[in-house]
Amino acid sequence: MSQVEASKPFLYSKLADYAADYDDDTDVFASKRPWNIVRIPFRNLARATVSLPLGGFIFCVLWAMYTDLDAATYTHCGVKNYLPSLSAAMGGFQVSQTIWRICIALHAAPRFMVTGMYYRYLKSIILGRHIAWVALACVLNVLENMGLIGLTYVSSKENYRIHEKCFIIFMVSSELYMLIMCALLYRSRNIPATSMETKSLKVKWGLVILNLVSFALAGYAFVRHNTYCEEGMYTVFAFLEYLVVLTNMGFHMTAYWDFYDRILTIGPWDLKSLKE
Repeated sequence: MSQVEASKPFLYSKLADYAADYDDDTDVFASKRPWNIVRIPFRNLARATVSLPLGGFIFCVLWAMYTDLDAATYTHCGVKNYLPSLSAAMGGFQVSQTIWRICIALHAAPRFMVTGMYYRYLKSIILGRHIAWVALACVLNVLENMGLIGLTYVSSKENYRIHEKCFIIFMVSSELYMLIMCALLYRSRNIPATSMETKSLKVKWGLVILNLVSFALAGYAFVRHNTYCEEGMYTVFAFLEYLVVLTNMGFHMTAYWDFYDRILTIGPWDLKSLKE
């Protein structure tokens, strides 16, 4: 490319013209330009993204129970328990810690991408006077993802203070994000919801309610375990922890319905042809 060509302005408007040449029926471009593209339905990306933390979660719990159940369920009370807590399952064994960190790392980038998609999506369907809430929801989603990464890669044994702060950021931002999202989609739409969007919102409400109830009960079970050292109470706490995590994953999976018909397109753009 010559110096003159490099100095010419980039015509972003032509991208739209080229995209318009795409023929969905034949799955090829109508123009004569040789295009090599990859098209990924968003619903497939959603399944793959959620399957990473879900698969890591299941593996870590089962691995802890299989490897050393007594060590995984041990507490200062010394009473019998039957399920490992999340911190024990994901941070108490080297193999499970490595698997969990890999799963979270791989799923983080798509999560950030989906946040951007939600921002554009919400701006198009939410009343203008509520746009600040849209921005806040997306910021909270980013903080949730960053908090999850932080508490995953900085264990409580390595640095308890940082781990604790990351946990607080994750929990507070995730709870607020889910509540704000449900409120916006329920009361602040400027266009009617499709059947997919209606289904998504119903599932969101169910998951956020179950998440909040599970989180409150988990806190109660944890305090009661530390106070009375009752057999099995820590197991109840661990099970409720699982519900908190699973409902959080499920809430994010509702993007499957919100963007059901979206297609992620990846292809080589002829940058030279986009010069004047």
